Amino acid sequence: MLELYISAFITFFVVIDPPGCAPIYAGLTSGGSRVQVRAMAIRAVVVATCILLVFALFGEALLHALGIGLDAFRIAGGIMLFVIAMDMVFERRTQRREERAEKVRDDPEVDDVSIFPMAMPMIAGPGSIASVMLMMSRTTGMAASLTVLAAMLSILALTLAALLAAGPIMRVLGAKIEAVITRLLGVLLAALAAQFVIDGLKAQFAA
Repeated sequence: MLELYISAFITFFVVIDPPGCAPIYAGLTSGGSRVQVRAMAIRAVVVATCILLVFALFGEALLHALGIGLDAFRIAGGIMLFVIAMDMVFERRTQRREERAEKVRDDPEVDDVSIFPMAMPMIAGPGSIASVMLMMSRTTGMAASLTVLAAMLSILALTLAALLAAGPIMRVLGAKIEAVITRLLGVLLAALAAQFVIDGLKAQFAA
C-alpha cells in the first residue's frame, strides 16, 4: 500500500502542482484582505475536492454508461497527461494559467476567484480529473481505493497550505526556481503518462 500511496501522491502532486498554483493565486488576490484571501483559498480547495471525489467515486460508472472501456480511458488519459507534461517542460502551461488569471484580474466584476479559475480548471482540471479516474481504475479492493483517495486528499491539503502561504512562497522561491521545478515535474509526469499508455495497451492486447 505504501508504494501505491507514493505513486498516487507523486502523480497528484505533479498534475495539481501546488507550488505552481501559489503564485497565480497570489497575483489574483493581491488586492484582497487577509480574511478574504483565506476564505477564497479554503473555498477553492473544498470545491475542487468535491469535484475530484465525484469523479473518483463515480467516474468508472460514467465510463460504463458511455460505453468506454477502462483500457481506452487509460490510453486517452495517458496521452492527455503527456500533453500536459510537454506544456510544463516548455512552460506553455504556466503561460496559459497566467493568461487565464490575467483575464479574471482585468474583469472588474469578478472579485471571488475561488471557483474560477482556482477550483476549476487550475486545481480540479482535466489532468487531475483524468489522474484520479486512472488511479482509481487501477485499484482493486477498498483498501487500495482509500489509499489513492488519501494521497489525493494529502495533495489537496498541501495545495490549501500553498494558497494560504502564497505570498511568502513567492518571495522564497522566485520565478527562476519555480521554472526549474515545473520542468522537472513535467519530465516526471511524462514518464508516468507513458506508463499509463503502456498499461492500457498491454491490457488491450492481452484481452
